Amino acid sequence: MAQQVRDGFTELYGTGPEGVWSAPGRVNLIGEHTDYNDGFVMPFALPHTAVAAVSRRTDGVLRLHSADVEGDVVELRLDELAPESDKNWTAYPAGVVWALREAGHPVTGADIHLASTVPSGAGLSSSAALEVVVALALNDLFELGLQRWQLARLCQRAENVYVGAPTGIMDQTASACCESGHALFLDTRDLGQKQIPFDLAAEGMVLLVVDTQVKHAHSEGEYGKRRAGCERGAALLGVDALRDIPYGELDAALARLGDDEEAVRLVRHVVTEDERVEKVVALLESGDTRAIGPVLVAGHASLRDDFRISCPELDLVVDTALSAGALGARMTGGGFGGSAIVLAETTDADRITKAVEEAFSAAGHTAPRVFEAVPSPGARRLS
Repeated sequence: MAQQVRDGFTELYGTGPEGVWSAPGRVNLIGEHTDYNDGFVMPFALPHTAVAAVSRRTDGVLRLHSADVEGDVVELRLDELAPESDKNWTAYPAGVVWALREAGHPVTGADIHLASTVPSGAGLSSSAALEVVVALALNDLFELGLQRWQLARLCQRAENVYVGAPTGIMDQTASACCESGHALFLDTRDLGQKQIPFDLAAEGMVLLVVDTQVKHAHSEGEYGKRRAGCERGAALLGVDALRDIPYGELDAALARLGDDEEAVRLVRHVVTEDERVEKVVALLESGDTRAIGPVLVAGHASLRDDFRISCPELDLVVDTALSAGALGARMTGGGFGGSAIVLAETTDADRITKAVEEAFSAAGHTAPRVFEAVPSPGARRLS
């Protein structure tokens, strides 16, 4: 795809780009809605990427084009970029430029042409891939000297403030920092990272992503409500973030919340989910990979019953896959649609896929998109 994007840039702008970069989408193995609670997450990068061909400008103009969106080149002036002024796809790359300049970095303009194979609206961080690929390209071209974690922080600011979506730091860090053949154990409070070997093929297993084709939008309401509810729970318990409630003290904390049913549910999910992340890390490091299956299932039950962000299609994937012999399954991503993951023996993958497809057909749902998730490299320069 790199050559296609390079050629597309040349056709659009009349000259070749200074370089081509890529940044992947991600799937989250475990640790959902913990990142904005200062907790633990465990994503890995997908082979699906956003690719950008980029050249510098010196006239304060940003020109943007996507091969995936119908329309001409969009031209913006850097000094007119303002938070929540753009409700189109261009808000993501423009937000990154805005965030870099707000932080004092001398970005003077750019021509950018993009294309992406990350499924949009599937809970696989297509927006973070767009942000990170632009941030990495500008960091290289303008010699800003920023570290990967710093780029992730700036991309998160772009999405939170410029786009107006209250997302945590996981997606951008995964896209920027993941390594091939590994899952990233990330402490979202201090951004401490540990690469955990995760080579399922070598152990005769596969992780399937099932995109339900049910679209979600983070900036529309429910995600923000959950985040606000978690912050309220932390305030009621007198802690900076729900990360600060030890798992061993969960029952006592819930008792203090009394009959505040919503706070009890949200707090219970976050604290138990952090514990599940640490459990998965321990199992993978001890070589007991198959044992993570039940932990994934417990995570789904918590997201469905306590956090209440699943949907009939996601539940159908999980229930069908488990009935068909999967080792584990759960929804992944922000919720209200998007994707589920299924851990299975390689020899069972086709049978499980067929069972899920038949279940969707019988229920009258749009056919799901199923593909294998292979832990892939993070953002990088291609040429």
